[in-house]
Amino acid sequence: MKKVLSIAGSDCSGGAGIQADLKTFAAHQVYGMSVITSVVAENTARVLTYQDIAPEIVQAQIEAVFTDIQPDAVKIGMLSNPETMKAVAASLKKWHPANIVLDPVMYAKNGAALMEAEAIDTLITDVLPLADVITPNIPEAIKISGQEISDLAEMKTAAQAIFASCHTAVLIKGGHKIGAATDILFDGQSFYSYSSDRIPTTNTHGTGCTFSSAIAAELAKGQSLNQAIQQAKSYITTAIRHSLDIGQGHGPTHHFYELYQAAATVKKGGFNK
Repeated sequence: MKKVLSIAGSDCSGGAGIQADLKTFAAHQVYGMSVITSVVAENTARVLTYQDIAPEIVQAQIEAVFTDIQPDAVKIGMLSNPETMKAVAASLKKWHPANIVLDPVMYAKNGAALMEAEAIDTLITDVLPLADVITPNIPEAIKISGQEISDLAEMKTAAQAIFASCHTAVLIKGGHKIGAATDILFDGQSFYSYSSDRIPTTNTHGTGCTFSSAIAAELAKGQSLNQAIQQAKSYITTAIRHSLDIGQGHGPTHHFYELYQAAATVKKGGFNK
């Protein structure tokens, strides 16, 4: 079984962060592990507060995993401050894992900041260059590139600017645009686009975490970056289409919809009596 590590913050409501990552790994039939960088008190409606884990504890968690289990891919999510970023970067340089997918988590779904403003420069200089692909949404891509984004052409220009600064493949997610949900990948040479119909729902809590984790899982299983994104795009679209109406804010996606449907089909067919 392939193994994937998530380095990210926790979400006590279960829809995003480490909890979403582990659910996504399980849905993709890979063995999931976690390094918690921050404990976030949040629900579907708001972020109450969060507490960062000490950098030395973050490094110790990474050490514990890599000295025993070699991950086939690493997904990185919430890194809220420069100290945590530098601790993670040092660990990545020490262990040299393959297939690093970095989701630069700056804001919660309700707009609450999850990254200190002064940490963005450290993210760009110390962490982004270590990833194989980064997956910013449009507000995050604007922050990283310093450019405005209002259409697909500007998404491509921003992706080129981000690549020029870190020499890492960039997938800018189009979920914040109007119209079709189109994501743009720039790998340093070519552009690729991934589109799906926009699903009329507010239950999108944890979509970025889930999408990036699905990409990491597919890379761990040997898919190319383009193939991994295609598979992950299909997965997250299904998870949003069948999202769960839980909570008073943005409900979570359905990480196990296809698995549950398959199980129901087997049971109906008489194989699970």
